[in-house]
Amino acid sequence: MPSFLITPVRNTNVLQEVDAQPGKGFKQGKIAVIEVEGMLMNVKSGGFLQPTENPLSLFVQQLEQAEKDGAVKAVVLRVNSPGGTVTTSDAMYQLLIRFRRRTHKPVVASCQEVCASGAYYVSCAADRIVAQPTSVVGSIGVIFNTFDLSGTMAKIGASTEAIKSGPLKDMGSPFKPITPEERAVMQGIVDEYYLRFISVFTEHRGMKDPDTLKTTTDGRVFSGKRAQELGLVDDIGLLEDAIDTARKMSGAPGAKAIMYKRPFGYRGSLYAETNVPTPQANPNVTKLEFPGGPWLPSGFYYLWNP
Repeated sequence: MPSFLITPVRNTNVLQEVDAQPGKGFKQGKIAVIEVEGMLMNVKSGGFLQPTENPLSLFVQQLEQAEKDGAVKAVVLRVNSPGGTVTTSDAMYQLLIRFRRRTHKPVVASCQEVCASGAYYVSCAADRIVAQPTSVVGSIGVIFNTFDLSGTMAKIGASTEAIKSGPLKDMGSPFKPITPEERAVMQGIVDEYYLRFISVFTEHRGMKDPDTLKTTTDGRVFSGKRAQELGLVDDIGLLEDAIDTARKMSGAPGAKAIMYKRPFGYRGSLYAETNVPTPQANPNVTKLEFPGGPWLPSGFYYLWNP
């Protein structure tokens, strides 16, 4: 029988800088590659025998380290995410805007497999967006998912009753059908968040043609190539091309690419640790694993959720 040796190690908040791509010359400088990956939520993920991490917290820590290091000349966002909550997406966007304002360091977003909804929202804060021709880009919009279990509960003879302080205190509850008044209230919030997304998009992408704006903001996704034609992204290329763009923009052609990693984590290459959902055997089914179980936690999302 095989045996396993488990060696406990102390948890640490320290980020170690690791070289991801060599530079050239004596005055190299650094290009910091920072991940925007997986579900963008302000919650801790991971579990038993797995590393735990809060995506927003890690993002903040990596940005702070890149800001304090004078040798870091630019930042490249390695984006591979279907989006996440409205608030976390907006927080990451605001943090990038402030980072650029304080440091004047260029930021380039590099779209990998998926750069959708909240992830694209965050990418709008970059100076330039680079996508692969086959990247999934877009899904501009807001979604609030709810479900109704009242019929199922009635079949098994179960019921629930909320003791509430106001008629809308339990709106969106899965234990009762949504009322027209509740739907109107929730739609109003969705519309407010949608207009915020549109304002960010038009401000950074300069989208003025009304027909193109209508096409690009109706929730659909595009290939990276089509996204470039419509103005959602600037260039077509790989992560390496995005790093080269950051080198040119920062005036540091010989800069090396670095990443920030927790001790004991996997450090394979520039493309290591990509947290997109695992493809299923059935090509027509996409399974997204969310923190807390198979159900998407209640809330408003900038999320591509096919």
